[in-house]
Amino acid sequence: MERPEVAQRVLATARSASWRGLIAQPIAIIAVLTGFVVWLALAPITATERTTLAPRALWTATLQHLSLTFVSAVLVLAIAIPLGVLLTRRRFRRLGAPILAIANIGQAAPAVGLVVLLAIFITSGYWASVLALVLYAALPVLRNTMIGVRGVDERLVEAGRGMGMSSTSVLFRIELPLAVPVMLAGIRTALVLLVGTAVLAAFVNGGGLGILIVTGVNLYLYSVLVSGALLIALLALSIDWLGRIVEQVARPKGL
Repeated sequence: MERPEVAQRVLATARSASWRGLIAQPIAIIAVLTGFVVWLALAPITATERTTLAPRALWTATLQHLSLTFVSAVLVLAIAIPLGVLLTRRRFRRLGAPILAIANIGQAAPAVGLVVLLAIFITSGYWASVLALVLYAALPVLRNTMIGVRGVDERLVEAGRGMGMSSTSVLFRIELPLAVPVMLAGIRTALVLLVGTAVLAAFVNGGGLGILIVTGVNLYLYSVLVSGALLIALLALSIDWLGRIVEQVARPKGL
C-alpha cells in the first residue's frame, strides 16, 4: 500500500476516534448530572442543605459562574490575541520574552491571593474577580497565539508576498487561518482554567458556584461541599467539550 493511502487511513481513524470522544463526553456529563438531580430529590438532607441546594439558588450561582467565566474570557481574548499577533511582527519580536515573563508571573502567583489583593483596591467583588481571572488566564492564549503564528511555514508567507499580498493580507489570509488549531487549544485551556479559578470569587463576594464550597466548609455541610465541587467539574467538562467542538469545526481542511 502506498504511503499517501496509509496516511489518509491513519488520519481518518484519528478523526473518527476524536468524534467518538466528543459524543461520549456529553453523554457522561448528562448521566452524572441526572444522577445528581435524582440524589438531590431523594437524599435525606437537612433543611439548611436543602435551602442551599434549592434549584433556584443553584441556577443563580451557575449563571454567576458562567458570567465570571465568559466576561473574563472575552477580555482575555481581546487583550491576548492582538498582543500575541503583535509580538510576532518583526519590529516587536524582541518584546516577546519580557511580556511572556510578565504573563508567567500572573499565572504563577497564587490565585486566591491575587483575588483577595485586588479586592482590597476594587470595591466590587465581581470585577476584582474578573480582573484576577484575566491576569491568571492570559498566558495560554498569548503563548499559543505566538506559537501558532510563528509556526506557519515561512515559504507560504513568502509565496503570499510574492503574489503581491500586503503584510495585513498575509496575516489574515495565511498566517492566522493556519494558526487557528494552536490558538484554539490555548483558548480552550484558558476557559477550563477560568471555570476552575472562578470558584475563588466566592471569597470576595463575587458570586458563582464557589459559594457552595465556602458554605460547605464553613458549616461542615459536606453534601453542599461535594455538590459544589461536582457542579464545577461538570461545568468545566462542558466548556471543554464545547471548545473541542469548535476546534473540530474551525480547523482548516487538510490539517
